[in-house]
Amino acid sequence: MRKNIDPSPTPSPPDNADDAPPAGLPAVEWDGLKAEAGGKAGIEVIQALVKRLPNGPGVYRMMNAAGDVLYVGKARSLKKRVTAYAQGRFHTNRIGRMVRDTATMEFVVTRTETEALLLEANLIKRLRPRFNVLMRDDKSLPYILITNDHPAPGIFKHRGARSRKGDYFGPFASAGAVDRTINALQRAFLLRSCTDSFYANRTRPCLLFQIKRCSAPCTGEIGLTDYATLVAEAKAFLSGRSSRIKEEIAEAMRKASEALDFERAAIYRDRLAALSHIQSHQGINPQSVEEADVFAIHQEGGQNCIEVFFFRTGQNWGNRAYFPKADPSLEPAEVLGAFLAQFYDDKPCPRAVLLSHKVEDQALLEEALSTRAGRRVTVSAPQRGEKKKLVDHALQNAREALGRRLAETSSQARLLAGLADTFGLERTPRRVEVYDNSHIMGTNAVGAMIVAGAEGFVKNQYRKFNIRSTDITPGDDFGMMREVMQRRFSRLIREHAAPQGEDLPDDLPDTGAPDDDDDDDAFPAWPDLILIDGGQGQMSSVRAILDELGIADKVAAIGVAKGVDRDAGRERFFVAGREPFMLPVRDPVLYFVQRLRDEAHRFAIGSHRARRRKEMVRNPLDEIAGIGPTRKRALLHHFGTAKAVSRAAVEDLMQVEGVSERVARMIYDHFHEKG
Repeated sequence: MRKNIDPSPTPSPPDNADDAPPAGLPAVEWDGLKAEAGGKAGIEVIQALVKRLPNGPGVYRMMNAAGDVLYVGKARSLKKRVTAYAQGRFHTNRIGRMVRDTATMEFVVTRTETEALLLEANLIKRLRPRFNVLMRDDKSLPYILITNDHPAPGIFKHRGARSRKGDYFGPFASAGAVDRTINALQRAFLLRSCTDSFYANRTRPCLLFQIKRCSAPCTGEIGLTDYATLVAEAKAFLSGRSSRIKEEIAEAMRKASEALDFERAAIYRDRLAALSHIQSHQGINPQSVEEADVFAIHQEGGQNCIEVFFFRTGQNWGNRAYFPKADPSLEPAEVLGAFLAQFYDDKPCPRAVLLSHKVEDQALLEEALSTRAGRRVTVSAPQRGEKKKLVDHALQNAREALGRRLAETSSQARLLAGLADTFGLERTPRRVEVYDNSHIMGTNAVGAMIVAGAEGFVKNQYRKFNIRSTDITPGDDFGMMREVMQRRFSRLIREHAAPQGEDLPDDLPDTGAPDDDDDDDAFPAWPDLILIDGGQGQMSSVRAILDELGIADKVAAIGVAKGVDRDAGRERFFVAGREPFMLPVRDPVLYFVQRLRDEAHRFAIGSHRARRRKEMVRNPLDEIAGIGPTRKRALLHHFGTAKAVSRAAVEDLMQVEGVSERVARMIYDHFHEKG
């Protein structure tokens, strides 16, 4: 039964969907407990809750008056944990600020503390509270997939949900590591990497067969039985039985040589070389660690770096550095413990997790990971032996990665400060947006926005704009830029408060969203500076839109026109209230602006090419209203090609599953318009 706890006389509103158990968590006795502020804030709100809370485990959320989640935590006893906040004795300024800003608290009671830990990690990743330790890079890790839903299994790089039947090997630290491994495995085991549709339509071997990267089962160059043997060998190699596989291939090469079948012996020789190439590029290959993830954390300059090494089947499958957001007052073990629960929220756990620091609630974390994995998972901070050497190696990499990041951040900060000085900005910009357009004779026009901040390019903030307006003359760059600016800033005004707490234009609603500038840790939604790839004409279009939206005095805009003969270093800059000017050729700020512009140009061209490529392969059936993927697939399966569909009579079209007489007539009329 759901319970409400309200310190005020006003009844609390019904609970929302956030109290539902996240997918993949164990069954929980979900008692949602909610407290409304009733005009109170801080310690008063928390003190009003203490007497009514249970002693059992659960998860609590602290929220401000606007409803934003400030902190998510778990507790063995909700009553004891909230009592500690209610006493008002805080060890750090961070906790004091958090409690002062609290206007509302919500609670979810769980059966065990393990379930509370799993739920806490899930909610932190989903809600991203301001005062929690947060993973900044939550991109899914890549795997190698060998399918088993086809007579001739293929080998592929895979990210995301494991929706396709097959064997998954990984994770790998990067897509590049997967690509290199697949490339070598193709040379070693000659497995196909083409799509099933490509495979089904081959009449002769493709180029990969010619360069000895595939055995061409598609055209019968190898029988399916022999191909299955290659697949089994590849799976055995990736499962850790690499020594046995190499011995078998070496023995086959010897027998071929003795039989004077030198061509076949050469094939085995090349396969052995490919396997050796894989292992030689894996760096450390421990003898006593079969399957483990190694985590090491280093703190410096108020920042954290957690280096992760992945070991599977006794092989090193790469490493990756993470830079979690955390309060500087937190100790390394606290940051590492909070990071681990979030890291494994959506990733499979290895049999062992090795740490550089012993974390709080290590036994609880071990139990939670074992529960999620469905098998025994050990979590330890080794003190000696080969495992300790692996942790030390990861710690050294963490130090070096954080050192590089601090150096890059310092350099970036100096360049942003130089940008403010050069162009007379009121303050150093925290968010810079750069805009560019790309098209060919006005076709497939795309506008692009890239974003940079104190830590470099912020790629998850990049945006592309497919130009939609039919009123724009093809090739009209000014019109394209007007549309991009209109769409970008109209949406920004709707979704976020005006910068610096200014009033919004009368014709657009105030959403009541908090000002990003109130949180020093948050990356702002509003740009301090926008750079436009263009001259006076482009800038006139931009300023007209900013004036129309009433934000021309809130966002600095600068035009960057290419130099004479488009030479780099001779760019002219257009700033409101100043004559166009140039910067010295060797000015670091000029190099910085060029780098920003080039990144915008790269992103715009890439987006344009992707759109053009999509247009080139678009099927004529896509243009018919009411023909979705299912009917389109059925038509192509029945007739073979869209051209054959266009020639079919109504009666023939009706023979296709899912195509009624009305739909058949619609398809026929589309291809046989009456003039």
